[in-house]
Amino acid sequence: MESGYPAVMLTAFLLAGAVQSLSANNYAVEAPMPAHSTKLIWSDEFNGSSLDLKKWSFDTSRNKFGWYNKELQYYAANRPENLRLDNGKLMIELRKDPELISRYADWGNQQYSSAKIVTKGKGSFTTGFVEVSARLPCARGTWPAIWMLPEDSSAWPDGGEIDILEQVGSQPNVAHATLHTALFNHTHQNGRGAETAVPTACSAFHRYQLAWTADAITIGVDDHAYMRVRNDQPGGRGAWPFDRRFYLILNLAMGGDWAAAKGIDDAALPQRFEVDYVRVWKMPKNGR
Repeated sequence: MESGYPAVMLTAFLLAGAVQSLSANNYAVEAPMPAHSTKLIWSDEFNGSSLDLKKWSFDTSRNKFGWYNKELQYYAANRPENLRLDNGKLMIELRKDPELISRYADWGNQQYSSAKIVTKGKGSFTTGFVEVSARLPCARGTWPAIWMLPEDSSAWPDGGEIDILEQVGSQPNVAHATLHTALFNHTHQNGRGAETAVPTACSAFHRYQLAWTADAITIGVDDHAYMRVRNDQPGGRGAWPFDRRFYLILNLAMGGDWAAAKGIDDAALPQRFEVDYVRVWKMPKNGR
């Protein structure tokens, strides 16, 4: 998704002078998701009255300076208008309320407010099966994401990035999966990823999934794999930095070249990114 580092992170390419897709679609597969073990190693069911701060932290680090990719949101911390638990679900809500967020000391003149939460320092993994049950927003300009970055804060793209799900308001019924590494990313025009249609992404909950082993990373929806990248390229960690601990990120951004390719629909706000649960299982040693 968006980088936590100085490099701009649009997973983009241009065809015939116009944006066709801002995610690579060169590692597509049609297969069942690999099986995970029965050992659950981390989860959040969001059944409490407030976000569990033993598992999550708010990321507000670039509010004052602006977020990457020309995004337009302010990420609030502990603000129920933007993040709350409701009936066993996490609600991340995107609003247009500049007159209310302008009172915060780290406000950077944004018009929109939202939230971004991370498990950094509280939950990280080296391999595993991640499943996030979520219902996505559907409005021009919105950009929800489920993704992972290295716990050691390695510079992007050297440390790698795993985008389990990106969905943008300019393509509301398409799920995108992408891996970023030093040798394979959009700046080299060789990013590795795929996309799939999810016609009810905005009206129903779907299970967005990652199966990560030492040999391959597979990403899918509802047990159907649509992207697989194998650890079969030369270049060491430049090609495969996924031998270290990564943490989880959930956020709902607004704007940017990709999500706002067809404009922004303020009349459709507020919009919600709803998450029923996040679960991480151990992968068997022979998983693919």
